[in-house]
Amino acid sequence: MSKITYLTQEGFDKIKSELEELKTTGRREVAQAIAEAREKGDLSENAEYDAAKDAQGLLELKINQLEMTLANARLIDASQLDGSKVTILCKVKIQNLQNKKDVTYQLVSESEANISEKKISVSSPIGEGLLGKEVGDIAEVQTPRGSMKFKILDISL
Repeated sequence: MSKITYLTQEGFDKIKSELEELKTTGRREVAQAIAEAREKGDLSENAEYDAAKDAQGLLELKINQLEMTLANARLIDASQLDGSKVTILCKVKIQNLQNKKDVTYQLVSESEANISEKKISVSSPIGEGLLGKEVGDIAEVQTPRGSMKFKILDISL
């Protein structure tokens, strides 16, 4: 049984676009590389041919993974979410109680996580620790660097 992935419409469209790109341009480029390598003679000792076939296998694996993600995707409608608790798609402002620094993150699915955009996965240690908390709650999170405590300052959708 495959794992359900919760996605925003933006995340779903991004994956769909990447899949289409791999199926068209990606496959065409790999086929061209294989054809060029075949022209170079004996396939049993042709490193370029082996590399092109490996690239084809990796491309097909990536295509399969993206197709599975889309097949098991559930779109999230932000208007249906409860803004009183931390849930997926919420923007949550937290304060690190050790260094007193505030930071705002948006909790998203694994495939949409991007730390440079302050989007963290709900399955990350911090994401899991924040889920279900309300404003004023203290979340104790086990991270690779040890236990950390965060105070929930604000939740918005």
